[in-house]
Amino acid sequence: MDSLDLQVLAQARDWVRAGHKAWLVTVAQTWGSAPRPPGSLLCIRDDGLVAGSVSGGCVEDDLIERVRKGERAAQPGEVTYGVSSEEAARFGLPCGGTLRLVQEPVTELGWIDALLARTAQHELVARILDMHTGSVRLETAHRNDAFSLEHGVMRQLFGPKWRMLVIGAGQLSQVVARMAMALDFEVIVCDPREEYHLTWNVPGTQFTREMPDDAAVRLQLDAHSAVVAVTHDPKLDDMVLLEALKSDAFYVGALGSRGNTAKRKERLKLFDITDAQLARLHGPIGLDIGSRTPAEIAVSIVAEIVAVKNGVALLQKKPALDGETAASVCATLTPALPAVARPKSA
Repeated sequence: MDSLDLQVLAQARDWVRAGHKAWLVTVAQTWGSAPRPPGSLLCIRDDGLVAGSVSGGCVEDDLIERVRKGERAAQPGEVTYGVSSEEAARFGLPCGGTLRLVQEPVTELGWIDALLARTAQHELVARILDMHTGSVRLETAHRNDAFSLEHGVMRQLFGPKWRMLVIGAGQLSQVVARMAMALDFEVIVCDPREEYHLTWNVPGTQFTREMPDDAAVRLQLDAHSAVVAVTHDPKLDDMVLLEALKSDAFYVGALGSRGNTAKRKERLKLFDITDAQLARLHGPIGLDIGSRTPAEIAVSIVAEIVAVKNGVALLQKKPALDGETAASVCATLTPALPAVARPKSA
């Protein structure tokens, strides 16, 4: 699910409420190289205005032209582009790609309102379309679910399938959180320090003041979870790293130079952790793009997380920093940290 698809649904609802007719077009299946994955949405208004995309090319132009000519689906149906290499070239589908699309009129709006409300509460929701009747129902979805179209039933996912636990609520964390949400991550920020809680202002994130390792245990980190520790304070970072490295989280990273990372690994070895688990730690965190400012460092961190999520080899890693440079970078990112005491259990 892409956040763009939620915007498409909101736009479709608004157009219909304003008196227009509209049609949703969903990517159901692709063969070869296709710009948009299954589940991607396009909405076409009766006068040809569009929101979203299914190919980024001439397929949209053809669909718009069909609507303008009066070829307007009254019931859900399928259309396929790029069956032949000539047609694929005509519609701008690279490498002979093929698109199987589902078209449907937007008539009922209640499901759109309900879906947008539930995803706004960080729910992962499945939209079930009966192709025979046009009826739509919503169900709670799970992180391992996927788009499907079988036996005349289309199941489409909406909501944050991926999630990120960010430890620390400083300036760097704010930029990382905003970027992660733009990539459809559900973002949970953890910082028990009072002053950071009071100044956190990133709408759409969840904030918790519990100790980071407690948060990791409560969240039951799975293969769709990433953990980013950027306080540079061992009292906060080390314990959550122990929990995260033993979990199924697909990414675990911590801020620090190579020297500090080596010291951190030595500390972690004192606890119940295997060499294989320790090897999962990404540190220094982020790709080497010459980052210096918090925004640039956030780009490098988020880019590394996306690469790991997509199974791409991390070839552009940071070289070792000398002590003076490492200290300078860390001082830029992390203000003086007050002592943190673990609260007593109730």
